Amino acid sequence: MPDWAWAHAELRRPGVTLALLWQEYRLAHPQGFQYSWFCEHYRLWAAKVDVVMRQEHRAGEKLFVDYAGQTVPVIDRRTGEIRQTQIFVAVLGASSYTFAEATWSQKLPDWLGSHARCFAFFGGTSQILVPDNLRSGVTKAHRYEPDINPSYRDLAEHYGVAVLPARSRKPRDKAKVEVGVQVVERWILAALRNRQFFSLGELNTAIGVLLERLNQRPFKKLPGSRRSAFETIDQPALQPLPEHPYVYAEWKKVRVHIDYHVEVDGHYYSVPYQLVKHPLEVRLTAQTVECFHANQRVASHLRSQHKGRHTTQTEHMPKSHREHAEWTPQRLIRWAEQTGPNTAGVIAYILERRIHPQHGFRACLGILRLSKQHGEARLEAACQRALALGACSYKSLESILRQGLERLALAQQNLPLLPEEHINLRGPGYYH
Repeated sequence: MPDWAWAHAELRRPGVTLALLWQEYRLAHPQGFQYSWFCEHYRLWAAKVDVVMRQEHRAGEKLFVDYAGQTVPVIDRRTGEIRQTQIFVAVLGASSYTFAEATWSQKLPDWLGSHARCFAFFGGTSQILVPDNLRSGVTKAHRYEPDINPSYRDLAEHYGVAVLPARSRKPRDKAKVEVGVQVVERWILAALRNRQFFSLGELNTAIGVLLERLNQRPFKKLPGSRRSAFETIDQPALQPLPEHPYVYAEWKKVRVHIDYHVEVDGHYYSVPYQLVKHPLEVRLTAQTVECFHANQRVASHLRSQHKGRHTTQTEHMPKSHREHAEWTPQRLIRWAEQTGPNTAGVIAYILERRIHPQHGFRACLGILRLSKQHGEARLEAACQRALALGACSYKSLESILRQGLERLALAQQNLPLLPEEHINLRGPGYYH
């Protein structure tokens, strides 16, 4: 009689079929059974094995991931506060080789971090990831085209794996990991039920010891153990780990402001000016900010923690702004002071009220050049009136000069008090 358990295990290996196993069987037993009998009796044997075993899983093909329903408490030694930890479980389809660890939450950073540590534990990656429809992995469940969380998609691309979420209300899709979770709860969490833990590291050390024992336990209905099945079936078929380690990245949706910058955590980063008002996706790591439009990267910056400031690349500016890029607020103020304190006050007023200085530079240069047409004395008088009226713009000053309104007397109480130095003007370092 053929060894059906051995045949069942062999069928998980790449390229192995019942026809091949029958041929090998007949070589060893020339008077053995015919192919039809061989296939029928294998299927009868397989029907007696539990549901999970009857599912065929190819070597290195699928990794099933989920969280256990049980949690494990960790006590803060200083405050006595008890926090419940979440137990992440991953099971390779062909060998049932299992990984488990505790994390503080099921949120995205912990979810992705567990995957990275899981792949390191296996020493390679499967071809396909099969998560349940957890929000950290799947933003919108759908039978045919589920929406994958962008950060999860990022991790999958880094490791070269496909994400194939388990279908809703299809228990066979996640039977492998559900059994894996039950085994972890039975052989690891139950064994830890009477122990106290005072740190996440201490808990994971204890889990690691019991996990090794679990993977070494002999199968009940199949030869070998999870460990031996992994070494002979899954491990040789795993994809190698990437050369560079995975870096956690968060994705956000933003819209480009009128000044061709996007806001990320209170800081402003430039993108090509042609994308003004367009929606973008931003990929954030601890060190970088990358902007994408239509799946193409359009800008990349070092991440800054300075809120309210701008990071601008010259190539993102329109031509008119690039021509003014050599100007600084202080340089404009010094030029304006040559005309008079009121002119300098108008320039300071405009620069203070711009989100980004490049938007103010053009107006400031236009105002200062009015002195060529009307003279410095008239421009200074016009600026005095503009400050008094709160009408500090190029169009207002041009109108005042065109109509000669700067010659009209102003009531003394309406005149602004101008400081000798414009102390409220942000220094040049603010704008870079």
